[in-house]
Amino acid sequence: MKRYISPSILAADFNDLEKEIRKINNSNATWIHCDVMDGVFVPNISFGVPVIEAISRIAEKPLDVHLMIVEPAKYIDKFCSIGLDILTIHQEACSHLQRGIQQIKENGVKAGVSLSPHTPVTTLTDVIEDLDLVLIMSVNPGFGGQKFIENTYRKVGELKNMIEKSNSNALIQVDGGITMQNARQLFDSGVNILVTGTTVFKSNDPAKTVDELLAV
Repeated sequence: MKRYISPSILAADFNDLEKEIRKINNSNATWIHCDVMDGVFVPNISFGVPVIEAISRIAEKPLDVHLMIVEPAKYIDKFCSIGLDILTIHQEACSHLQRGIQQIKENGVKAGVSLSPHTPVTTLTDVIEDLDLVLIMSVNPGFGGQKFIENTYRKVGELKNMIEKSNSNALIQVDGGITMQNARQLFDSGVNILVTGTTVFKSNDPAKTVDELLAV
């Protein structure tokens, strides 16, 4: 199973964001993960379309954008117009999840759905075949640097089983509290993509850290 790393710029130094992004450009990371927070769906505010447009002009890696916002359908077309590779919306934020997934795909972007720690994977039973990615939050969404929730391993196992039974092509992504100590177990449990913020951006050599995560 191929492994992927998607460093989250939420942990980057925003005093010199261009320099931080170039560090990831020069690494073996697959994507650059961008967390959009509105202060309503989650208790924090991060950045929106203008910042991601600026990132897209510097980034040599495809953008992996995670919307932690209410009423994401209002903003899907605008975010997709930036030229993303993946756009992920939250199951808990969508009244009409299937419609949101189709809206993303109609824009030519891969569609992901994220689950907060309290949300069971069974809520995706009726849409799993339409998804390119499922993002399991291994911390409560809203802030970086939180402690990893151990129940995530069980949840990944349930999701992997659902994907296999449905013949879905969805990749499994996990975000929150990823370290050198749990990366191997996550990959071994069936995770395809690790979103890493603090572990990569706070290291002395982000490119080397990406390689070490891929090699665990």
